[in-house]
Amino acid sequence: MAPTPEDMLSAVSRSLATRTGRSLEQWLDLVRSSGLDPLDQAAVRGWLKREHGVPQNSQWAIADAAARAAGWVPPTVAEYVDQQYAGAKAALRPVYQAVAAAITELGDDVTVEGRGTYIPFVRGRQFAAIAAAARDRVDLGLRFTDPPVSARLRPGGGPGQATHTVSLRAEGEVDDEVRHLLRAAYEQNA
Repeated sequence: MAPTPEDMLSAVSRSLATRTGRSLEQWLDLVRSSGLDPLDQAAVRGWLKREHGVPQNSQWAIADAAARAAGWVPPTVAEYVDQQYAGAKAALRPVYQAVAAAITELGDDVTVEGRGTYIPFVRGRQFAAIAAAARDRVDLGLRFTDPPVSARLRPGGGPGQATHTVSLRAEGEVDDEVRHLLRAAYEQNA
């Protein structure tokens, strides 16, 4: 099974001293003394890059740890979904639910994660991602090493680690062709 985002952050945190010359605790002390709001992770990452030349993965690990130390609790997957399918995009939730159901039916080894703008689905690695791309459209991102032939597939990145995208506007568009594409992406990312 693929490592979770928490596993990856933990691994980066453990190797900070080797890669940056400071331990995680030393970086947290620097963030606390910087005057930055530790809950503003983007500002903390920018400061770490600009002022200290900290590499990207290390920036994320330090900013995450600083925010958690200040009381931030990461949203659950359900909370991410609620945020993404609210307001003008609330009508797209049934499309998301139909795609998510089709994805999770592929196997017990599918893990659902949360991100601010999309929901990734992981097997050996991320193979699908769903994003409320516009008020009237959900984008299903699929990662292929050998894309199947389909008029519905558009090449290009996003959401997530996708190599191709399928746009969906209604729940009924999650049909046999979409299920075939999902199965292909699932099988190519074991």
